[in-house]
Amino acid sequence: MTSQADDIGRARRISLAFFLAGFATFSLLYCVQPLLPLFSSEFGVTPSASSFALSFTTFALAFAIIGAAPVAERFGRRPVIGASLCLAVLCTLLVPLCRSWGLLVGLRLAEGVALGGVPAVAMAYLAEETPPARLAAAMGLYIAGNAFGGMMGRVLTGFLTGLFGWRLALAGLGGLDMVATVGFWLLLPPPRHGAGMARPRFSAAENLRAWGQHLRHPALALLFFEGFAVMGVFVTSYNYIGYRLGAAPYSLSQSVLGALFLVYAFGMVASGMAGRAVRWLGYGGGLFAGLVLQFGGIVLTLGGALWVIMLGITLLTIGFFLAHAVASGWVGHLASVAKGHASSLYLLAYYIGSSVVGSSGGLFYHQFGWRGLVGFVLVISGAGLAAALGLARLTRAPAT
Repeated sequence: MTSQADDIGRARRISLAFFLAGFATFSLLYCVQPLLPLFSSEFGVTPSASSFALSFTTFALAFAIIGAAPVAERFGRRPVIGASLCLAVLCTLLVPLCRSWGLLVGLRLAEGVALGGVPAVAMAYLAEETPPARLAAAMGLYIAGNAFGGMMGRVLTGFLTGLFGWRLALAGLGGLDMVATVGFWLLLPPPRHGAGMARPRFSAAENLRAWGQHLRHPALALLFFEGFAVMGVFVTSYNYIGYRLGAAPYSLSQSVLGALFLVYAFGMVASGMAGRAVRWLGYGGGLFAGLVLQFGGIVLTLGGALWVIMLGITLLTIGFFLAHAVASGWVGHLASVAKGHASSLYLLAYYIGSSVVGSSGGLFYHQFGWRGLVGFVLVISGAGLAAALGLARLTRAPAT
C-alpha cells in the first residue's frame, strides 16, 4: 500500500519527467528551422532543398510513430522513450561536424526515426501510470513541454547562431537536451502498471484492422486531412519567412529572426483555450475559428510594413495552435475504439503535411517569391476550411 502523499509525489515526478521529454523532443526537431537561409548560403542549395533539413526529419518521424507503438509493446515504453531521446541527441551533436549537405540531411533523417519513439508512446504511458485525478494536469504539462521545446529550440538556436555560428549553436542545444534526457530518466519512477513493461506479443493483424477502421470513418478521415493542412501551412510559412525578413528592406539579423519564434507564446495560450472554444462553439466551431485565424494571418503577411507581417505571423500561430488542439481532441472524441491508433494516424498526416507541404512551398518561393508562397498555402488553408464545413455537416458535434 502507498500513501496519498507518495502517490502525489510520484505523479509530480512523472509529469516533470515528461515535460523534459517533450522539451527535448521538439527542441531537437525544430532547432534547424531558423537556420534554413544559412544552409542555403553555406551549402549552395535552394530554399526548397534547404527545407529538407526539417522536412526529412518530420517525414521520418511520421512513419516512425506508426512503428514505435508496437515496438514499445514488445520492449516497454520507458526504455523506448529513453533510447529515442539519447539517439536523437547524438544525431544533433554530430550535425555540426558535417561538411556535406547529404550527410547533414541523412543525420536529420535518422534523428526523425529516433524521435518517433517519444510522441508515439508518451501519452499512453501517462494514461496508464498517472492517477485519473491528475491525468489532465500531467497531459497539460507534457503538451506545454512540447510547445515550449519547439519555441526555445528555435529561439535559442537563432540567438546562439548570431553569437557563435550555427555549428556551435546546435552543439550547445544538443548538450542542453542531453541534460534534459538525463533528467527525464532520473525523474521517471519505475512503472507500477503496464506502461513501462515489455509485452512479448502483439498482433500485427489487430493493428492493421484498427488503422483500417479509422481510415474508413468519414469524419476521422477529414480530421486526418485537417492535421495535414494546418501543420503544412504553419511549417511552410515559418520555413521561408526568414528568407524574406533576412533580405532587404528588412535585413533582420539571425538573432532577431530566431526571436520571431517567441510568438509561440501566443500559440501556447491559444492551445490552452481550446477547451473553452469547444464548450462555447462545439468542436466544429472551434476548429473553424482556428482555421479562419490561420487564413487571415497568412493574408496579412502580404503587407509591406514589418508590424503588419508580424501581426500576420502571430494570428497564423494562434490559429494553428487552436485548430491543432481542437482537431487532435476531436479525433479522440470520435474514435470509439483503439484511440491510440486513431491518434497515430492523425500524427502521421500531421507530420507528412509538415514535410511534403514544407518542402513544396520552397519551389513556389524560389520561382514566385513570397506572394507565390502565400498563394500556395492559401489554397491548402482553403481546403482545410472546406473540410471543416464537411466535418460540421457529418457530425453535428455537441459543444461538450
